[in-house]
Amino acid sequence: MIVRLYSKPNCCLCDQAREVLERLRERLPFDLVEEDIRADPAAFAAWRYDIPVVIIDDRDTFKHRLVESEVEACLRRATNGTPVADSGAHGE
Repeated sequence: MIVRLYSKPNCCLCDQAREVLERLRERLPFDLVEEDIRADPAAFAAWRYDIPVVIIDDRDTFKHRLVESEVEACLRRATNGTPVADSGAHGE
């Protein structure tokens, strides 16, 4: 599964989204592809006021602030409940 993060440099919400996704990658199988939204004219036109944007399975799924538990639930649904490691105590 590919999770795409559209972001830009010097964006604190983008940094937070990346951190959430990196924590989730420790316990869920997915490839994280981060793209600078400014490099893709279509993405920039669509979401320039909505970054970060997280796309899971080619669907724009999350925008702005990510809630780790919501992203995790979405990822688990996308993997059909594939068993993964215990989430531990990361806190949100």
